[in-house]
Amino acid sequence: QVQLVESGGGLVQAGASLRLSCTASGRTFSSSAMGWFRQAPGKEREFVAAISRTGASTDYGDSVKGRFTISRDNAKNTMYLQMNSLKPEDTAVYYCAARPTGYTGITSRATEYHYWGQGTQVTVSS
Repeated sequence: QVQLVESGGGLVQAGASLRLSCTASGRTFSSSAMGWFRQAPGKEREFVAAISRTGASTDYGDSVKGRFTISRDNAKNTMYLQMNSLKPEDTAVYYCAARPTGYTGITSRATEYHYWGQGTQVTVSS
């Protein structure tokens, strides 16, 4: 069983930065690709970013390109999401997710991720 725990959310003003962390346990952290998704009230879950097993490949949703950066430290079993120039429309619950063991390719489809964290709230005020 894999456990994913997000942290780093909070309330910030527009233009500020936050860094989210996702710590994994229960299996070899570097065994699969991972990603970040978010969900705002009344909206569908949205792809934010994905990163390959080694960190060599990344992908971003159009709404966050150029502002957010995904990274991972396999030695620390932790994935990060650096969020800069935050906007009120970035307000959502942010979830980290992991693909099944051995699935190393990155994808924006939530159905391709098998493990999910409980989410961390990010609120950006105008």
